Amino acid sequence: MVIESIQEQDILKFGFLFLFNFFFFLGSFHRKKQRKDNKNKYFPPSIIIVLPRMLPTTTCILLICLFMSFFSPLIQAFSSFGFNLTLPHQHPDPEAVAQQVQRSVNVSVSRRQMMSLQNQCLTGNPIDDCWHCDPNWQNDRQKLADCGIGFGGDAMGGKGGQIYVVTDSSDRDAANPIPGTLRHAVIQTEPLWIVFSADMTIKLKHELIVNSFKTIDGRGTNVHIVGNGCITLQYVSNVIIHNVHVHHCKPSGNADIASSPTHVGWRGKSDGDGISIFGSRKIWIDHCTLSYCTDGLIDAIMGSTGITISNNHFSHHDEVMLLGHSDGYLPDSGMQVTIAFNHFGVALVQRMPRCRRGYIHVVNNDFTQWEMYAIGGSANPTINSQGNRYTAPADNNAKEVTKRVDTDEGEWAGWNWRTEGDVMVNGAFFVPSGVGLSTQYAKASSVDPKSAALIDQLTLNAGVFGDPRDNTESRSSSGFNDGGTTTGANSNNGGSNGGDGDFFGMIFGNGASSSSSYSNPILLSILIILILCITTNHGALLSFQLLSL
Repeated sequence: MVIESIQEQDILKFGFLFLFNFFFFLGSFHRKKQRKDNKNKYFPPSIIIVLPRMLPTTTCILLICLFMSFFSPLIQAFSSFGFNLTLPHQHPDPEAVAQQVQRSVNVSVSRRQMMSLQNQCLTGNPIDDCWHCDPNWQNDRQKLADCGIGFGGDAMGGKGGQIYVVTDSSDRDAANPIPGTLRHAVIQTEPLWIVFSADMTIKLKHELIVNSFKTIDGRGTNVHIVGNGCITLQYVSNVIIHNVHVHHCKPSGNADIASSPTHVGWRGKSDGDGISIFGSRKIWIDHCTLSYCTDGLIDAIMGSTGITISNNHFSHHDEVMLLGHSDGYLPDSGMQVTIAFNHFGVALVQRMPRCRRGYIHVVNNDFTQWEMYAIGGSANPTINSQGNRYTAPADNNAKEVTKRVDTDEGEWAGWNWRTEGDVMVNGAFFVPSGVGLSTQYAKASSVDPKSAALIDQLTLNAGVFGDPRDNTESRSSSGFNDGGTTTGANSNNGGSNGGDGDFFGMIFGNGASSSSSYSNPILLSILIILILCITTNHGALLSFQLLSL
């Protein structure tokens, strides 16, 4: 069982605390009694001491087995998904990763310069040049997984798995999704490369929970994901999201939502992020167009690491990107994120990104403008800004690229924020801090980042391929039809049963049945009461022992 929601985790945490305090309380009484009887002896408060003295052996054995079986899923979930303070999946040398990104750009740009006459498709963008110039790329879609760079460059997505073709744009039942829908595809347990049969707008009923080893590949179609909750990556790994629009995302929840073919869990209310990354690793978000969401366009929190955010187009939003849960959340110190070749467009205010802890490599992006600041942070994140173009707004009070949030200079002066090869336009300025060009960072500067003069070329195709950019200045809704629209022959609003099998490269399993996340605590309580009543003579033995303390 995977812990599917914050509410369920809180229930289990409460259970741990209740049991600990209960036995500690009993142990304290027991210790006082022992001290009276044995003044020269010391007995620590212990479950091992309290239980055998208070309860029959049968009761002790049954309770211990019951507790272990009930709480083992929590232990397994945390150990399986790396939710710990060490973040074992973070790269031991982030500067080496940053240097490799620079090298890949230099190689791709040099190749373009040498072959410009023979191959005008090349842009110098190492991701796009890896696959986009192949006229037969549709015959080998999974080659995309070999084109990643940066900290999320190892994300395999659904490589090696079968092709799953989404033919149904509906999302009527989040707990029991219909075969052929995007929701049914992303919850499967095996690796899948997910494509779309036609242009479609998928209006989500609730957040879309994506399982590990999935690629959502919108190339060749015009796919919009909108509505309630949008995309959630929680305790997963190896996910690629490519060439889709994500916009007009709203908070939703307090509902049963399937996260696998065999598990449905109760979900609390989501924030309304476009893409929410929670305790996950090896994530790559590439060539997406994101705008008009309630909270963040992309948020990565709770120990997430190994992330690349590349070639995306952001516009019409306030708090664009959050990296890090809170200043006091130590596991985010291992967060490592590459932000490359993105276009931060019109009507953006702040957080491009806003970082807490971790190592953030911001390279060869085009920041058109901002209203408050571009890059912000707190809790001592490392920010490595290389080869970007920062175009400041007209407001003279908002020319600074950087912002240290709720921190005085005496504290942030030691933070490692550096700028290298960046171009400042219209009065923009970057305030560096920390050791900057010490020995720790000198090796990264041995390969110069490409000048921001090449930014137009490197970000030429940022966002969904062929997508006209919305350059209106307002952050209000662009007139999106909240009812959702669908285009394409196989994408009617009523939905299809997906049973003809013509488009599918896999055999569908049955939909998951609904279950409540609160059933386990209730069942545990009932079993404890029954065990105590049966094995202690309907409570008489327990009462006697308690009174004797």
